[in-house]
Amino acid sequence: MRAKKWLRLGARNPGLLAGALLLLPFLLFAVLPEVFATHDPIKTSIRELYQPPGAEHFFGTDELGRDVYSRVVHGARISLASASLIIGIACAIGVALGAIAGYWGGASDRLIMTLVDLVLAFPSLILALAVSAALGPGLRSAIIAAAAVWWPVYARLLRGITLQLAEMEFVTAARALGASTPRIVLRHILPNAIYAIVVRVSIDLGLAVLLLASLSFIGLGASAPTPEWGAMVAWGRLYFLTEWWIGGFPALAITLVVVAITMLGDGLNDLRTIR
Repeated sequence: MRAKKWLRLGARNPGLLAGALLLLPFLLFAVLPEVFATHDPIKTSIRELYQPPGAEHFFGTDELGRDVYSRVVHGARISLASASLIIGIACAIGVALGAIAGYWGGASDRLIMTLVDLVLAFPSLILALAVSAALGPGLRSAIIAAAAVWWPVYARLLRGITLQLAEMEFVTAARALGASTPRIVLRHILPNAIYAIVVRVSIDLGLAVLLLASLSFIGLGASAPTPEWGAMVAWGRLYFLTEWWIGGFPALAITLVVVAITMLGDGLNDLRTIR
């Protein structure tokens, strides 16, 4: 019965099913990179420099003789885990501040929304570059910088939802029965906002992968020899006209993951509309 339910869901929303199927191999790479990788991702070999794609090296080798396929596989864990951490941190901060602003209102609302408007006034990539540069290059700095520019999106989303829910009858009834403010927010407001949060997270994950790759591309993210997709594309661009596979396959991985996550997000949003 459950299988039939999922088949009906896929038939009603083929974009959601296609996104899930496209993302599945990368999730498997992220969870079990040792199973799918054929070589050590950081092992160099002078005798195997610039090998084209073939039976021994599916995606060829790079300028240090490292297996590009294995680096792409291991890079899935780094990119997807880092993107999830970025969105997780941003969501936690934004949801908390948005709920406070929407439910308490007054001075706290004005202060939080002023801070939100201040952050959103700057282009996200430029602000992330500035924060990451101030913290110093490295994957941790890139994650903190990306989360620092992303939380206002969730704060604004939760504030709007909270303002709507706070005036509904079930919240008014809970307040009349003497329920505390934290209980009302945790038991009545957040559960009713969770679907909107999930849809937003599913859309933002792909953008987080792209932002993290952009920071690594310019040297403010993961450093060598970490097999991170953006850093791999950065090195591969130097050899694109002769050894295209060095940067081409990591770039393809980024594209497919972003497309898959975007399709998932759109599919979940369509399900909310149908519901």
